[in-house]
Amino acid sequence: MAQLLGQLSGLPTVVLLLASGLLIGRAGFDLVDPGLLGSGLEPIVGLLVSLVLFDGGLNLRLAGREPRQTLLRIVLVRGLVGLAGSAALAHGLAGLDWPVALVFGGIVLATGPTVITPMVQQMRLKAPLAQVLEAEGLVLEPFSAVLAALLLELALGELDSWGDLAGALALRMGGGALAGALAGFLLAAVLQRLPATGERSGMVRLQVTLGLLFLLFSGAEALLPEAGLPAAVTAGVVVGWRLDTEADQLDVLIRQMAQLAITMLFPLLAADVSWGELSPLGWGGVACVLGLMLLRLLLVQVAGVGLPLGGREKFLLSWIAPRGIVTAAVASLFAIRLEDAGVPGATLLKGLVFLTILLTVGLQGFTAPALARHLELVDPEPEATAGGSATGASEAALEPGEVLATGVE
Repeated sequence: MAQLLGQLSGLPTVVLLLASGLLIGRAGFDLVDPGLLGSGLEPIVGLLVSLVLFDGGLNLRLAGREPRQTLLRIVLVRGLVGLAGSAALAHGLAGLDWPVALVFGGIVLATGPTVITPMVQQMRLKAPLAQVLEAEGLVLEPFSAVLAALLLELALGELDSWGDLAGALALRMGGGALAGALAGFLLAAVLQRLPATGERSGMVRLQVTLGLLFLLFSGAEALLPEAGLPAAVTAGVVVGWRLDTEADQLDVLIRQMAQLAITMLFPLLAADVSWGELSPLGWGGVACVLGLMLLRLLLVQVAGVGLPLGGREKFLLSWIAPRGIVTAAVASLFAIRLEDAGVPGATLLKGLVFLTILLTVGLQGFTAPALARHLELVDPEPEATAGGSATGASEAALEPGEVLATGVE
């Protein structure tokens, strides 16, 4: 119903999905209780998120030097400064103790591709801004999950020093990326041997892809906790690179599955939020989230120094930073571990993370389309032409990211 209403009305679908979860969950009519899934909730969320990240990696084709430089600058600046700034805001405004505040800083470091991808597609954001925003989420989402898990281990005394944390971070990110690259090469080789056309062939390609992806994610998680997410992204990037134009045919099927995963995940995780977890934060929590938005504005301006980006592009990049599914899932899991260990502030951590998701998705989801149109950073609606030129027909059939990837401008 949320997807249908979003399609018919033009309202941001992710906002409607989030609202539907609050309505049917603990904060609303209490019709859905994700807690009844018990230990099954974590693998369900993990497998579905790996599918979304694989789909994003499949489409991660940043063409040109400028988008790559922009992405690298934003990732480095936010990775180095964003963690400390977010933790300071959580400690000073929301009242979290420093160990828990650092975990919060790691969790919210990422922007959610599960939110950004449907948002930029729905608003038809111009390239390369759309690709930079999606790529930022794909790079920082797995990095944030791994970093936050290690910060949690540091807070619980399972890691002895920051040096141990750095070593474990390199091992899990590197190990996940290596496993993903190997699986991507294997999957691409298998898909190249299958017929490229035919309904049955398409279903076989989809099943082979999902099977290998879920085996990759589960195996990486078993060997190196939290390594499944970087493995999924890397596998998608390798398959997209190896198959090139053939990846477009696979992507049609994978994108449909990824959209279904997003439609399931948002209401499921939002249903687990109660007003009792949000109300203790008060105005300090709201101020913390608004401070995160201002912090991103500052960091994007710093990262854009020396790049050929105009003020309009920088401002839009700094405004669109919604948090997504992985952020919610990680917060729920970490809050349980902190509570079991008797660390104070576990409930506040989960509440503050979900407040961040609610405010960023709500505010930015509703305002970003109008802001992008006002700044003239939106592609016009494709127009059908009588007879139709080859270029016009190609552009009408492709998403903005696919137009960039194929070189049609």
